[in-house]
Amino acid sequence: MTETLSARLRKCAEIAGSGDNLARITAIPRRTLEYYLTGDREPKVARCVEIAKAVGVDIGWLASGEGAMLAGQGAAPPATEVPGMEDYAFVPLYDAQCSAGAGAWNENCRVLTHISFTRYSLRKQGLTPEHLSAIRIDGDSMEPVLHSGDTVLIDHTRTTIEGEGIYILRLDGHLYAKRLQRQFNGISIISANKEYDKVLVPQDQLHELDIIGRAVWSAGWL
Repeated sequence: MTETLSARLRKCAEIAGSGDNLARITAIPRRTLEYYLTGDREPKVARCVEIAKAVGVDIGWLASGEGAMLAGQGAAPPATEVPGMEDYAFVPLYDAQCSAGAGAWNENCRVLTHISFTRYSLRKQGLTPEHLSAIRIDGDSMEPVLHSGDTVLIDHTRTTIEGEGIYILRLDGHLYAKRLQRQFNGISIISANKEYDKVLVPQDQLHELDIIGRAVWSAGWL
C-alpha cells in the first residue's frame, strides 16, 4: 500500500477523533484498522467506502488522493455531482473548542468536516438534516456512556427535557453534554461518571441554562 493512502486513512482517524473512534463507528476491528493506518495492509474497496462514509470524506479522494477531501470546507458537495449522493445528508461537525463565549453557541466555530448519514436513517429517527449538527466530547465526565473525543449528533429541535436523555447545554459560556432531570426546586445536571457531583440549577437561575439540543447519536443512536 502506498504511503499516501495510509496517510489519508490516518487523516480519517484524526477526523473521527482517534483510531479507536474510527474503529467503533465503522465496526472495523481495531487491530485490522491499525494495519491500514500503518500501511502494513491494504483495505478492500468496501472498507474504504465504510471509512469515507463514517467521517464524511469523499471516497474518490480517499482512494486516489484526487479532488476535494470535504474536511475543513464550509459546504457539503452538491448532490448532483456524485451519483446517489442525494440519498445522503451531510451534517456539519463543529470544532469542539467553541465551548466558551457568548452569542450563538456555534458563532465563530470552525466546521471541521461533514458527517454523512443516509436520509432514510434520519427519517426513521424523526430527524431533519437542517436541524442537526455535531460536536466532539471533551473530558471524562460522561464516561462510560461518552468518552473524550467521541462525536455526538445534536437535534436542535429538542430543547425541552423529555425524560431520560443526554442534552447539550450551555452554562456560564461553556458547552456540556449531561443528563438533565427536573426537580421541584430547579434542574439537576447529572454526569455519568460517579466521580462528578450532581449540580442543581435553582429555579431563579434557570434563565442562565441554555439547552442547545438533545444528543441523538454517538456511533449509534442514543
